[in-house]
Amino acid sequence: MNTLKHVAIIMDGNGRWAKRRFRPRVWGHVRGANRVSEIATTAAKLNLESLTLYAFSTENWSRPTEEVKSLFKLLKKFLIKEKKTILKNNIRFDVIGNYKVLETHIVELIDDLKESTANNTGLNLMLAINYGGRAEVVDAVNRFLKNNPLRELTESDITDNLYNPINQNIDLLIRTSGDQRVSNFLLWQISYSEFYFTDTMWPEFTAKEFKAILEKVATRERRFGGLTEDSQLNPKQVLSRDKQKTFS
Repeated sequence: MNTLKHVAIIMDGNGRWAKRRFRPRVWGHVRGANRVSEIATTAAKLNLESLTLYAFSTENWSRPTEEVKSLFKLLKKFLIKEKKTILKNNIRFDVIGNYKVLETHIVELIDDLKESTANNTGLNLMLAINYGGRAEVVDAVNRFLKNNPLRELTESDITDNLYNPINQNIDLLIRTSGDQRVSNFLLWQISYSEFYFTDTMWPEFTAKEFKAILEKVATRERRFGGLTEDSQLNPKQVLSRDKQKTFS
């Protein structure tokens, strides 16, 4: 499991989970919010370097006004309620996305939690709020061009100008609720990520399943575009080597 350092999760299925139980979508978001602390604490105990959670995308503004208001009420509650737990577990908190456009009190709570945990050395917990992957890449390019108008940019330049350069490469992207798409999430950072799609909806996603996924994915062979020892051998060499193993 130590090969997985950076994990990201698309926390999907809250509304559908509630609908199947004949409850309002907001009820699903309330239950889903309770999972965030459990999964973040588990990630910290497993010594992951970072966990990025897709909390609110730039596209989510198109949802019904009351649902959007409820989501931000839940965010405010999380920032207040979970501060003690975050500090206790040595977690460093951050946000990626343009959160400065939110209600002043929420912005103040985010900034306070970021400042209070800035010197923590454990898990980097990042919430993607008012975030879009394409917007992040565009902003990174524009930020670079503003500071370096006469120089051609490189991949490293884009990486260095992302919202949070600490979270450069995601090792594993998990999406709950069965859908198999990335939904404009961390497009630059997931270029060599492993993907794991689970049918479990976010309100039922437990620490046990989270750990099981990490253990399973950790056994996958990750070549990053390169070749393994076996793939560099021709078929006769592989057969000869396997025979030697059989009779040794």
